[in-house]
Amino acid sequence: MRFVGRAPRRYWLIALGVIVFAGLPTQVTSFQSLEWAEVLIFAIVIMGLNLLVGYSGQISLGHGAFMAVGAYTTAILVHRYHVDYLLTIPIAGLLTGLVGFFLGIPALRLSPLYLALATFALAVITPSLIKRPENLTQGTQGILLAPQQPPDWASSLFAGVTGGPAMTSDQWLYYLCFIVAAALFWVAWNIVRRRPGRALMAIRDGEVAAAASGVNVAGYKTLAFGLSAFYAGVAGALYALATGFVSPDTFPVSLSFQLLVGAVIGGLGSIAGPLFGGIFTFWLPIISSQFVQTQDWIPDQVASVFKNAGPAVTYGALLILIMIFAPNGLVGLILSAYARLRSRLRGVGERTTGQLPPDPQTI
Repeated sequence: MRFVGRAPRRYWLIALGVIVFAGLPTQVTSFQSLEWAEVLIFAIVIMGLNLLVGYSGQISLGHGAFMAVGAYTTAILVHRYHVDYLLTIPIAGLLTGLVGFFLGIPALRLSPLYLALATFALAVITPSLIKRPENLTQGTQGILLAPQQPPDWASSLFAGVTGGPAMTSDQWLYYLCFIVAAALFWVAWNIVRRRPGRALMAIRDGEVAAAASGVNVAGYKTLAFGLSAFYAGVAGALYALATGFVSPDTFPVSLSFQLLVGAVIGGLGSIAGPLFGGIFTFWLPIISSQFVQTQDWIPDQVASVFKNAGPAVTYGALLILIMIFAPNGLVGLILSAYARLRSRLRGVGERTTGQLPPDPQTI
């Protein structure tokens, strides 16, 4: 009880967030639960991208390709070899992490700009490479997966807690994504708080100074690349199970840009940022398209054009606004607003109690 009373405020916020997301399927429809499952999937891959870009300072424009590797690994194992879909998730993550680790070795010799171009080339050629082994990947036709039904124990537990009908496949996929996302966010939080996280941030701030301090720059940079790819592989596996279909067109080049935009919008170098980034990555294109379609004053010709270009225009405008008003992302904006509100409340309390603020020179 003493620990509960002294727990930091962020722990209470984390607990509140866990409760909200855990009870979300009981308040929304089954289809909306699937949509929020995709939000958590994007949050997972953005968390891995955040470890690479936000903490180690390496730019990647190819995480859509890593998602494709994880998705096709799960799809092939389930569809062709009839492996249990739960076992394919860690297999897809490990395989993609291994691919990312080996790709990170030659990336050590590249500057940030050329690394971004190299990963962009990876995102461009991956859809074409997927089409080649048609016997394995089904070429352009893609692979269709059957809906994954929840286990009997999960369905019975859900019905007993809610007092309603049994759990649907969409709700089960949501809870599966929720559990995996919570575990991976916890892993990332522990990495950032300990020596590997401090080493990555030292490399981001200055490689020469980090190497002079005894940090294995090459080892930690390749580790960050492999770990980031592991997160993307797990997210790709969950994405294949959630959508029930994978094809080369499922992972276009624009997906890699959307993931990087989501990481920037949420806030680089933060644990909570990828969650906001996942929400914006999934919902922003849908909301922008629906907004245009529901406005009667917009001509039909303009609405049809904006339906295709709307998400890209919205992303660009939002990035410009964030760079101007929130250079540290939404998390940085929230923290700065909270700090200002707290300082004002503290100043009001000091004036009402008749105490003078402390001398800045003595702080």
